[in-house]
Amino acid sequence: MKHWNIDDLDWASFDPTKVNHDLLPIIKAASVVERNSLDYSSYLNHVFSGDPDFQLAADHWAVEEVQHGDALGRWAMLADPTWDYLAAFERYRKKFSIDLDTTTSVRGSHTGELIARCMVETGTSSFYSALADAVEEPLLKAICKQIAADEYRHFKLFYDHMHRYLKREKLGAFSRARIALGRVTESEDDELASAYYTTNDPENLPYDRKRCIAAYMSRAMSVYQRRHLDRAIGMIFKTIGIRPHGRLHALVCSATFFLVRYRQRMFVRENARVTV
Repeated sequence: MKHWNIDDLDWASFDPTKVNHDLLPIIKAASVVERNSLDYSSYLNHVFSGDPDFQLAADHWAVEEVQHGDALGRWAMLADPTWDYLAAFERYRKKFSIDLDTTTSVRGSHTGELIARCMVETGTSSFYSALADAVEEPLLKAICKQIAADEYRHFKLFYDHMHRYLKREKLGAFSRARIALGRVTESEDDELASAYYTTNDPENLPYDRKRCIAAYMSRAMSVYQRRHLDRAIGMIFKTIGIRPHGRLHALVCSATFFLVRYRQRMFVRENARVTV
């Protein structure tokens, strides 16, 4: 069951004078990634074919994710009336796809798959929380707050199922950490780069993953404050099985904040270089 409905949002509150046009491209990109969640639910249904309880949960999860995309896409069309959300989504679907025929997890186990899903929800929860705090446009702020709350609930959903599978598969802390960190580093893969390209670039412009990920990350990383990263690290620690809020947590949070700021500056320079 959805915790909110797209039609219940105050769409009349949209204020075009407060749109941040530098962040608009990543809103467009995020909208098609969120809407594409039906493919991921199909993948999860195949991987967890013997677990009807989880399959049902995955289907409900996908419905909420699609609503995220539809809300962001509808907002982006208000901010840029020349943009067509559904046409951009179809272009994205042609550009990026996942293997829907597999019956085994690319993470090597059911627990590994659920750890990876926890990482995705950690990333989206922190991103939309940061975005809600960074933007001034009231409708987008409200949308991002609703999405961030959903994503945190989704984290808990996958986390609870992960613990159910851990009892059977006995995945150790090192293996859990390896899968979690591996999934975090995949944030710079083709999924986001393709989303940026298909929602912002003209079709006659050749796709360049490095250019597109620089354009996306230079904007996305700019919205994070220290508190958003602290919470994300806490969620990662919890998934791995390490107690959050200790000395190690504080050290990793400081290092992560420094790394994000450093990487964001690198992406800004790369983005400036390729757009000259």
